[in-house]
Amino acid sequence: MSKTIRLFATVSRAEFVLPNLVSLTMGLAWAANPTMRLAYLLIATLLAFCVINLSSGIGAQVNTISDRELDSRDDRKKRLVESLERFGRRRLKSLLVLEFLSAIVLVSLLAYVQGKPALILLWIAGILFGCMYSAPPFRLKARSWMALGSLILALSIIPVSFVYYAATSELNPLFFISVAGLTLSIYGVIIPTEIRDYFGDTAMGVKTMTAHLGLVKASKLEIVLLGVGGFLTGTAFVLGFAVGHLAILSPIVLVIGVAVYFVLRKYRQLLTLAEKYALTKEQAIAQDLVDLSADNPKWITLVTQVYSLVSIVFLVSKFLS
Repeated sequence: MSKTIRLFATVSRAEFVLPNLVSLTMGLAWAANPTMRLAYLLIATLLAFCVINLSSGIGAQVNTISDRELDSRDDRKKRLVESLERFGRRRLKSLLVLEFLSAIVLVSLLAYVQGKPALILLWIAGILFGCMYSAPPFRLKARSWMALGSLILALSIIPVSFVYYAATSELNPLFFISVAGLTLSIYGVIIPTEIRDYFGDTAMGVKTMTAHLGLVKASKLEIVLLGVGGFLTGTAFVLGFAVGHLAILSPIVLVIGVAVYFVLRKYRQLLTLAEKYALTKEQAIAQDLVDLSADNPKWITLVTQVYSLVSIVFLVSKFLS
């Protein structure tokens, strides 16, 4: 039983559960206000948490099934492919149906409790983009700009907006600034994953955004996106603390700057390697580039968890002011 659970966790990419929490924490942080009933907030939080993680699992499993052939050529992903074969593709597809039906029930319940049927439409949009990113015949990940659009919608804009709207209907300009920052940051931390897969993707004709731009331009783009995204997110929270008359807590935002700076230093190393490879085409440099970018899951976790930490502090501060 425990072996089956481990296999299921692997094919569901359980390592991304923590990064997914940023949508929940940030959405709630901006939506909550001291006048809300605690029960109301807890119900919205619990249901939204279940929907987001279940939907993320569905998207990850579709990706695991759809990318099986591509992943089998990558030594780093052999464990993923082996886990899929041992768990069983037919079995996973059957579970996907059950998960999808469960998600529909949870979304419908949340929409009913909150009196917001538009939540169902938001969820449908998110799950469609998440699945179409990998699944044929759409396979948006191989369509350059469409890959970019589907990723930022499925991983950032739609889930954080879903949580925010589930808790409130009020508009907050600072929320939109933070969403812009989160969106830029999310794609900024995804690009190194595309760099890691660059050589395999180009060999298989999978034209991701990084394959379209090339290694050097993609390396420059990730620096810009994460830098600007971190600045916008931090600015939104600083202003949020100030509006809530708790500017004394705003120094917590510095952790965003520290985390972003750390990751940007790694990105600078990636850029240096990409520029060297562009000049020499040496396989040793290509391998160094792949090896360094393979650390990206750690960078994703660092950035998203720092955003979550600041969001939680901001959320709690609203009930202290």
